Amino acid sequence: MMTSAIVQKVWSFCNTLRDDGVGYGDYLEQLTYLLFLKMADEYSRPPHNRKMDIPADYNWESLTGKSGDALDTHYNRILRELGKQKGALGQIFTKSQNKITDPAKLYKLIAMINAENWVGMGVKDKGDIYEGLLKKNAEDVVSGAGQYFTPRDLIAAMVECVRPEPMKTIADPACGTGGFFLGAYNFIVNTDNYHLDKEQREFLKLHTFFGNEIVSNTRRLCLMNMFLHNIGDIDSDSFISPQDSLISSAPVSYDYVLANPPFGKKSSITFTNEEGEEEKENLVYNRQDFIVTTSNKQLNFLQHIMTLLKTTGKAAVVLPDNVLFEGGAGEKVRKALLHKTDLHTILRLPTGIFYAQGVKANVLFFDAKPASKDPWTKEVWIYDYRTNIHHTLKKNPLKLKDLSDFIKCYNPTNRSKRVETYNSETNTEGRWRKFTYDEIVARDKTSLDITWLRDNSLADLDNLPDPETIASEIVENLEAGLLSFKKIAERMK
Repeated sequence: MMTSAIVQKVWSFCNTLRDDGVGYGDYLEQLTYLLFLKMADEYSRPPHNRKMDIPADYNWESLTGKSGDALDTHYNRILRELGKQKGALGQIFTKSQNKITDPAKLYKLIAMINAENWVGMGVKDKGDIYEGLLKKNAEDVVSGAGQYFTPRDLIAAMVECVRPEPMKTIADPACGTGGFFLGAYNFIVNTDNYHLDKEQREFLKLHTFFGNEIVSNTRRLCLMNMFLHNIGDIDSDSFISPQDSLISSAPVSYDYVLANPPFGKKSSITFTNEEGEEEKENLVYNRQDFIVTTSNKQLNFLQHIMTLLKTTGKAAVVLPDNVLFEGGAGEKVRKALLHKTDLHTILRLPTGIFYAQGVKANVLFFDAKPASKDPWTKEVWIYDYRTNIHHTLKKNPLKLKDLSDFIKCYNPTNRSKRVETYNSETNTEGRWRKFTYDEIVARDKTSLDITWLRDNSLADLDNLPDPETIASEIVENLEAGLLSFKKIAERMK
């Protein structure tokens, strides 16, 4: 069957299950379990003949001969038993549940998957199927899955600037569904960038990527997403840790860190008090390698990422505005970042590009350096892609071409040849401007929240966005607000 026809079948069945109340997220879970079992079965047969650690009572073949209640019972038993296994197998099936309550539809889904050879299918084809479902799931406002999905075009732009090289390691301490890993992988395998030999391909597949994801469902989606894109192996140890990456320093350092840590300023834990009521308490990480102790999640991730890098390492990290201007702990972390690393670039992002609405974020690009008495940062280049920019998720989503000018200004292959597009002498406006270390440390609280362009929406009513754009932004903000109210109501139950 043509790949396009397979894609259509997968999407059509998803729509069929939605009529039964099975959303994209639930469908993705079941697809993940079944695809893993089917691909393991294919690898165990000629020409691969690989030994799989899946007990015969719970393998793919044990599913295909059952129907009705017997299928439902056996499928639930498989999910329960495989969740007890070690390694990647256990990570895929941990806390797994059957969300398809109609055995007849479960039978049809198994038959659809059984009809194809997934191992033999092109990596891009089966990967695109899964990535498409992940994107659809992220767009579902009610599910809240968007917080684990970074827009792929933003990732592509970040990777294009960092330009990761073969035979080097890449980490993401909050990897979500694996978008940064895929972005880096696609860049490295692109023959316009590199021509990989056998050793380099093997290293890329098995030894390049390392991540953390504490949410079990998101972690399994990430693992499956990687497998389908030929990253990792179906019978190897998991390269995605379930541990909270902030708890302790990493045992090894990495060449690159690409990340978009979870939004939200405070880290907290939920516990039950003596009266049996749930309470929340700010979570503070007491680490000797941190510059400052704080419950601010974003500042903790930034401090952690600084410790993850080799002395020649490079990072590109999405962080909210408060990291750029907040006083107290924020100021201390910024000063340390400017001193200990070369913070050379900041990309100011517009609202309307993330699935968590109303977020004002930036991408910080910095290079690790060895210890020094003098600050490593000499100048910070800032690209303002926020002022007078209007994006919405549905009508005007961010595309890679929208950031082409930023990539050109960034000049990935020779940063020493950068040229400002802002002329301070003639006050000619431009989005690309540099600020010296002395200029930045002289600012209140060493603020990196720097703007210089005139906001036309505030200065000139004739330059307001068109009504459709304004209406879309209002709707998206209302949806985000409704989701927040729902979460509050659930916590009060």
